[in-house]
Amino acid sequence: EAVRERLSHPRTYLHPRGTRFEIGTLPGGQGSAVLGLTGKGNQSSAVLTERAIQEFSPVALLFVGVAGALWDTPLGDVVFGTHVYAYHGGTSEDDGFKARPRAWESPHGLSQTAAHLARIDSWAPRTEPRPRVHFGPVAAGEVVQNSRVSPEAAWIRQTFNDALAVEMEGAGIAQAGHLSSTPVGVVRGISDHADGRKATASDLSWQPIAAANAAAFAL
Repeated sequence: EAVRERLSHPRTYLHPRGTRFEIGTLPGGQGSAVLGLTGKGNQSSAVLTERAIQEFSPVALLFVGVAGALWDTPLGDVVFGTHVYAYHGGTSEDDGFKARPRAWESPHGLSQTAAHLARIDSWAPRTEPRPRVHFGPVAAGEVVQNSRVSPEAAWIRQTFNDALAVEMEGAGIAQAGHLSSTPVGVVRGISDHADGRKATASDLSWQPIAAANAAAFAL
C-alpha cells in the first residue's frame, strides 16, 4: 500500500497462474514499476519473485517493507541491506548448533545509488523526527523475532553481530535475484525493536510510518 499510493495510474496485471501484479508509473514519469505482494517467508518470496522476473525482466528488484531492529535503530528509520543473511542455515552437533549461513551482497551500483540518495537527503518526508537511512546487513529467517532475551535472539546477536534488522523474506528475494543476475535492494523501515512489543499499539502505529519511509526511499 505504501508503494502503491506513490505510483501513478496503477493497473492490474493477472499472471496466467493467478498471481496479481500491478503496473504503475514511477514518480516523475521516469519509468514503470511492477508491484507484487510476496506474503510471509523466504520460500514464498523466492517463488513469486522468480515469477515476476520471468514475466517482466526487470532492471532491478526492490524489496520494500518493515523489519525489527536488532540494535537501537530508531523507529521509523530506514535500513538498506548491504548484505542479506539467511541465518537459519546450520548443523546441529553434540556440542551445539553451528551456523552455516548463506549471504548475498547488494550489487555495487545499487548500493552506491542508495548511499548517494542518503547523503543528499532529498528523499525524506518533512516530519519530526526526520527519518535517516542506515546501511548494514539484514538477517532473514523463518520465524517472527519478538524477543531480546530468547536463546535464538542471543544466538543471532552473537553469530550475526553486524546485522541491523531482522525479517522473514529478504533471503528469498536475494536468491531469486542472484539466479537471474538481477540486482536486488532490500529496503526496510524499522517498525519495532524485536523486543516483545510486536502487535502492541506502538507497533501498529509505527508500521504505516516505517512502511511509508521505506517506500519513499525506495522510489
